[in-house]
Amino acid sequence: MKLYNNGVYLVNGNQIVEDSPEALSAIKAATGKDVTKDQAHQETMAYGILSSHNTSGNMQHLQIKFDKLISHDITYVGIIQTARASGLEKFPIPYCLTNCHNSLCAVGGTINEDDHMFGLTCAKKYGGIYVPPHQAVIHQFAREMMAGGGKMLLGSDSHTRYGALGTMAMGEGGPELVKQLLNQTYDIAMPGVIGVYMTGTPRKGVGPQDVALAIIGEVFDKGYVKNKVMEFVGPGVANLSMDFRIGVDVMTTETTCLSSIWTTDKATEEFYEIHGRKEEFKELNPGQVAYYDGMIEINLDEIKPMIAMPFHPSNTYTIEELNANLMDILDDCEKRAKVSLDGQVEFSLKDKVRNGKLYVDQGIIAGCAGGGFENICDAADILRGTSIGPDEFTLSVYPASTPIYMELVKNGAVADLMSTGAIVKTAFCGPCFGAGDTPSNNGFSIRHSTRNFPNREGSKLQNGQIASVALMDARSIAATAANKGYLTAATDIDVDFTKPKYHFDGRIYANRVFDSKGVAEPDTEIHFGPNIKDWPKMSPLPENLFLQVVSEIHDPVTTTDELIPSGETSSYRSNPLGLAEFTLSRKDPEYVGRAKNIQKAQKALEAGKCAGEAVPELKQIVHKVKETYPDVNHSNFGVGSTIFAVKPGDGSAREQAASCQKVLGGWANIANEYATKRYRSNLINWGMLPFVIKEGQLPFKNLDYLFIPGIKEAVVNKAETIKAYVVKEEGLKEFDLTLGELTDDERKIILKGCLINYNRQ
Repeated sequence: MKLYNNGVYLVNGNQIVEDSPEALSAIKAATGKDVTKDQAHQETMAYGILSSHNTSGNMQHLQIKFDKLISHDITYVGIIQTARASGLEKFPIPYCLTNCHNSLCAVGGTINEDDHMFGLTCAKKYGGIYVPPHQAVIHQFAREMMAGGGKMLLGSDSHTRYGALGTMAMGEGGPELVKQLLNQTYDIAMPGVIGVYMTGTPRKGVGPQDVALAIIGEVFDKGYVKNKVMEFVGPGVANLSMDFRIGVDVMTTETTCLSSIWTTDKATEEFYEIHGRKEEFKELNPGQVAYYDGMIEINLDEIKPMIAMPFHPSNTYTIEELNANLMDILDDCEKRAKVSLDGQVEFSLKDKVRNGKLYVDQGIIAGCAGGGFENICDAADILRGTSIGPDEFTLSVYPASTPIYMELVKNGAVADLMSTGAIVKTAFCGPCFGAGDTPSNNGFSIRHSTRNFPNREGSKLQNGQIASVALMDARSIAATAANKGYLTAATDIDVDFTKPKYHFDGRIYANRVFDSKGVAEPDTEIHFGPNIKDWPKMSPLPENLFLQVVSEIHDPVTTTDELIPSGETSSYRSNPLGLAEFTLSRKDPEYVGRAKNIQKAQKALEAGKCAGEAVPELKQIVHKVKETYPDVNHSNFGVGSTIFAVKPGDGSAREQAASCQKVLGGWANIANEYATKRYRSNLINWGMLPFVIKEGQLPFKNLDYLFIPGIKEAVVNKAETIKAYVVKEEGLKEFDLTLGELTDDERKIILKGCLINYNRQ
């Protein structure tokens, strides 16, 4: 794999010309045409799709209107509640509500099904689509029934990626979907476009997860595609089946890219035809000369079976490399884990080595990444006639949709899997976010799913528990299962893949999915369960701001799963204050109490009372500030909390990572940088200041008080640098913060206190 250091021209779809003073002359020699870089930049597929959806008239500052929206049952209640509070009358574009995240959570009595009934009645009232539990995971339904060539789709899940079908899809926090429901726009600067030039053909036994992990391992730490569009081109694309392309595409999220798009061909057209939607196919290719801001060149012949060790998808090795250097790599993983887990629990992997081989406790093939038809058929071919054995090792398989499940039943794959001792379950995202198949304490699971962050598999650090996940392709998981739990690459197994043809049965969705066809029934009464609560009121940004630092995190990256854990806590997703009780619970159990304590001061101010009476230690802080800023008083300051993290926001698009801080009185985050655009957008849409501080020794520490004078004016006037102070007994210690680029609307949202307040105006 090669990453180009400069921009690259792709000529005639098959010639790479690296940007240089001689590049345009070489292009003219090849094509006979004079081309400028600006013209070539407009010849990418990404540019064409973004241009057709941009309403600003300025391709440097985009205002995007999407064609369709999709959410699942962790996010759609909050989205619709926010939109309702802002005047929603009807879904203006198709909006699909799926139920794949909490359909098996046995926590909280009726609250899961209450949310599902909320979704169904809202789909009727506002004119949407409702996919009942167990029918399909969010992204498989979108691929089967919503994607379209040249279209754009926005989802409230970070793995919203349908580029292999010619659909530019993006995963964002709920407030961005709210904007679309209110006929507003998705505002971003024109993103860079990175080409992914594929050649060759994957060797037998190599699957899409292997290719994806190879890419992630190469680009993540470098930030090579961060917030950019990955555009897949080259002759190698034609050598991949649609299921293979889809399996690579969904994992592009883990590179921190913004979106993806692929060239389309007869295989793409056949996919749409199989699903009864041939009219949605559109042939997409870059122009004769297309310019990319960077290029990843991949020879698929060279990709070997891969594994991403705990606790990140970028912690990658070939399985061959891992087996050859087993103890050294496991020792390195344990050392990394000690830092990531802050030494809260004992974590070990070296004790999994038996007779020189790595033994795993569990295998999972599931969800939007692993649950595809081809993955499971290939796994069944490997496992046919074998046994997973009667020891610790277990294997569970989750087809990504009921139509896939039915076809696997018809062609015998389910019987082949079950006869080995594997369990085949319904469409459910649980193993991907900690709501199903949690291993035993210190258990080690291999999974064809999307992420392997700490505790993502469901263990509870605060209860002294830890388990871990390594990501692998379904084929090597099956090979390991056939070897009764000993880590084995699929390329080491002698197997003939049968590659059965897929037949889609549309009757399943026709019989069970509610589709309003865009017709609203405004008289429908919405079902509200007792756990579904409105958002609490939120104050506008004050003139001056006191912040207490209530958590300080120095991990290289902080995931959204650490900010607000998934799993059973997500059952409280429709109760903002109830869910907030779990904020940072696995990373910093003291956070909630500290945040709620300083929030008392802001609540006192809102009630017209003294902030210092509510939080006595604040009195001396305010008095110290008044020595330098005598005009500061209860009428012109606010009080709240902030966290510091080096690089927060990798992972899920769930807005709760920000909203839970907000409802506990959070006014800001301070970071060296933000891992993803979507997390920063979530902060902004919840009225939180996305401060950036330069790398180096911090001027403050946990529990310190900060004072930011004139913050409202700084936001209004687009100040490049914001003066802040650490408040100490001996005086004020000055330091600088920045806010980065903000659109005018984003500034207004922050000033109003949140998106809900902004839309109420």
